Order: sequence, then structure tokens, then C-alpha cells
Amino acid sequence: MKEKGFLCYTSGGSTLTMLREDVNKISYIIMLRREAEREVTMQIYSVTDPEFKPYGKVLEGYDTTELLAAMEKIALPESGTAYEPGIPGLEACAIREELSVRGYGGMPVQLGMCWGHNTKLNCLEYHRDSEVNIGTTDFILLLAKQGEIENGMLDTGRVKAFRVPKGAAVEVYATSLHYAPCEVPGADGFRVAVALPLGTNTEKPAFEPVCEEDRWMTARNKWLLAHPESSEAKGGAHIGLCGENIDVAAV
Repeated sequence: MKEKGFLCYTSGGSTLTMLREDVNKISYIIMLRREAEREVTMQIYSVTDPEFKPYGKVLEGYDTTELLAAMEKIALPESGTAYEPGIPGLEACAIREELSVRGYGGMPVQLGMCWGHNTKLNCLEYHRDSEVNIGTTDFILLLAKQGEIENGMLDTGRVKAFRVPKGAAVEVYATSLHYAPCEVPGADGFRVAVALPLGTNTEKPAFEPVCEEDRWMTARNKWLLAHPESSEAKGGAHIGLCGENIDVAAV
């Protein structure tokens, strides 16, 4: 007969002996409680709320009218999302040069778009530079901080949700983890322009990894942490997210 394992805890001179299986049950109950609390407390902030300040800021003085009209000409996919680092029709808009000069201090930039249908976190990524997002409708960003990554993992309980209003130019800081935007409840998809330094999210450079972070790189100037449930994880991306795969449709 196999012996049952025991665990002993000492506190204030008293010793508590528990069956290992009981400890596992208690741990499981605590985990379920935390998940339930997370579902209740998940809140969607606005990018105009003070909670957004550590993650980015709303840029001032940009006329996005021409860009929004160009974005609307691109059809939404039937399902899923699409992304292109640079789209000629968007890059022909006057705002691209303005973002290059004012937003990035004279650095060359690309102006592309992420568009489609999405309500889930799935992954988080970061770049060495800020990213600017502009949507044709309101949309939601799921964000965390690069400094919250511990031993290659980030608990999704640290993720915060922020609603971005239509037409606003929003800077997401380089230290802010982000990924595909989410559509707001009741919307039929989203179109979000993405401005980044030229070359970002293009072909990954060829090199031999030297440190753990090198293994997270999936494209040029892109480091990615995938949730186990995501297609990116199934495709071999580094699994770096633990906890719930947040779905804003359930918030």
C-alpha cells in the first residue's frame, strides 16, 4: 500500500500536519478564488484616466481625418486579424511625415495597420521603441509592464484594459507590453493604424541566441510572450504568459 505524503507547517510554536492531497485541494480552491476575483475586478479604463500614465499617453495636435478615411477603404477579414507593417495608402497620408518628425524626432517610420476581429489577449509583445495607435472606431488595448516579467513569465492578472476613442493618436511606451487590439463590445471588428520605426515587425534577423530574451524574438524589433492557448504558442513561440487568457467579451 502506497503511503500518503504529509506536509508540516510550524507557526507560533504550533505544528500543523496535513495530507499532501489536502494541501493540493486548498491550493486549487485558492486558485479558483483568485480567478473569480480577477473576473469580478477586471475593469476597462480610458486612456484619459490616470491609470494609463505608466503605459503611454494621448498625443496632441495630430489631424487623423485623412488617415481614418484611408483605413476605412480596407475591408475587414471575415474572421481573425490581419497586420501589415507598412501600407502604401496609409503611408501616403500627411500624418506619416508628421509622426516621423514630431512623434519620433526625425526618425524614419512605417505606417501600417492591424485590423479584423479579436476580443482575447493571446500574447504580449514589446519593442525597443514606442508605438502609436489610431483607430477608426473605439478599441481596447490590453497592456502590462515589461518590468513585471519574472523569470520569463508574466501573470495575466497584471494586465490592464484601456479603451481608446476613435481618431485619437495614442503612444504606447516601449516598456508597455501589448498585442492585437480588441474590439469594443457590440462592434463588428476594428481598424487600428500602427506607427513604428521603419523595419519593425519585418523579417527576424538571423543570429545565435546568447541569452534567454533572445529566444523571445519573433521578428525584427519584436519580442513576444505567448499564452499556452494561443496559436502563436502552438507555432513554437515562447510561452511566457500564465493565468487566464483574458477575453474582453466576458468583462
